[in-house]
Amino acid sequence: MAHSRRLSGRKIAVLAADGFEKVELVIPMRALQLAGAKVDVVSLREGRIRGVNLHMPATRVGVDKVVTAADPDSYDGLLLPGGFINPDLLRQSAAARDFVRAFDHSGKPIATLCHGPWVLASAGLLTGRTLTSWPGIRDDLVNAGATWLDREVVRDRNLITSRGPQDLRAFVPAMLDAFAEGAGQLQTAPIVTSSDPALDKPIGWAVAALRWSPKPSAAALAGAAVAALATPLRARKLIRKVA
Repeated sequence: MAHSRRLSGRKIAVLAADGFEKVELVIPMRALQLAGAKVDVVSLREGRIRGVNLHMPATRVGVDKVVTAADPDSYDGLLLPGGFINPDLLRQSAAARDFVRAFDHSGKPIATLCHGPWVLASAGLLTGRTLTSWPGIRDDLVNAGATWLDREVVRDRNLITSRGPQDLRAFVPAMLDAFAEGAGQLQTAPIVTSSDPALDKPIGWAVAALRWSPKPSAAALAGAAVAALATPLRARKLIRKVA
């Protein structure tokens, strides 16, 4: 079907680091590929980055380009998946912040959900913008100058946002529409005068999923202990060498 290949010739960057929410990267990326887009995973390092399902380790995804070597001008749009670890790492990278700014300054579509807008906040792109996100980072975005709405999808000019994996059915079509339109196709944000209030309590399904997640295995606990000890051990060895 012609409609299913409407992104043929378009090239999309997926900016992600270790700790990305698996469904928020894999499902939109597959939809982009089915629509005919060429998709590159851009990250902070080479190799394969680790996904998560909430807080549990998930499968890895291969990296196509390191962000310091990726040219924003060669892409038509940007996807920023969430997960609370992934955007926290990205927002600490000057190269990642510059990469994101380049898309916004060119008016190219940026689609993000869950904790992904953290990166936009750190890149200084949220003043006067209207968007949504995972409810837990509402205050961060408002403090960065945005108007926050509790809706499944919010479109403000080149920015497309959703609250999390529960909104993927709405997010993916909105993302495809924006990437098909390309740069310079502006849509105004919903007319609102203030942000929606913060939630009264955490999202029930997320709390339940964490409550019933399996206990870590003995091997996983041992690996975590080794990792925790590795840095101070290396530090002590380095001190001895210097001394």
